[in-house]
Amino acid sequence: MFDDILAAIPFGIILAFTIGPVFFVLLETSATKGFKSALIFDCGVMLADIFFILVAFFSTNKLLDKIKDDPNFLVFGGALLVIYGFISFLKTSKSFRNIVKEYHKVEIKKGYGKLFLKGFLLNFINIGVLIGWVAFIVLGNSLTKSEDGVIVFLSTILIVYFLVDLIKILIAKRLKNRLTPRIIFKTKKIIALVILGFGCLLLIQGFFPKEKELLKERLEKISPIK
Repeated sequence: MFDDILAAIPFGIILAFTIGPVFFVLLETSATKGFKSALIFDCGVMLADIFFILVAFFSTNKLLDKIKDDPNFLVFGGALLVIYGFISFLKTSKSFRNIVKEYHKVEIKKGYGKLFLKGFLLNFINIGVLIGWVAFIVLGNSLTKSEDGVIVFLSTILIVYFLVDLIKILIAKRLKNRLTPRIIFKTKKIIALVILGFGCLLLIQGFFPKEKELLKERLEKISPIK
């Protein structure tokens, strides 16, 4: 279980720095309206993520049990991550002007209820979020070892994601000033490449299942006896 938690932590950090409208509105809300307003907005964002996770998990849960050791499912998950990362990279390369617009123009609605709803809707309307969570479920199924490994994996990602968001909220003004459009542009490309890289890793595991098992056996032999 502890290994499952460690495996999920990097993905929670990566998701927290996936830069888009939600990222900017969170920083702007904290800087202009305070911690409580930003926290409520972020709770709306998290609710949309939880909704997507539940949809993705329960729609693939039975499938995971049936083809848990089927390399084709790894290929499917890897393909999703590669497509998601590739599209994100291409969009970033073509949208530097949009990044500048997002950076300089962020609309903030008044009222806690409206902030919560805005956070939920900004995340909910992005179908890429659902695709991303489906891919992370497949990735978690590949990386985790315990019985409830996927649930631990996804829960850890969400918790880390939320904790990093709290840090962003607390240092919003400083972070907003340091994140120039050029740095944002480079960060988005790096994140897209990292996601694409994990997708390629899943594809390799799916295309070469025997080599994967051999590597596991060798690692178990050289690892210290517990």
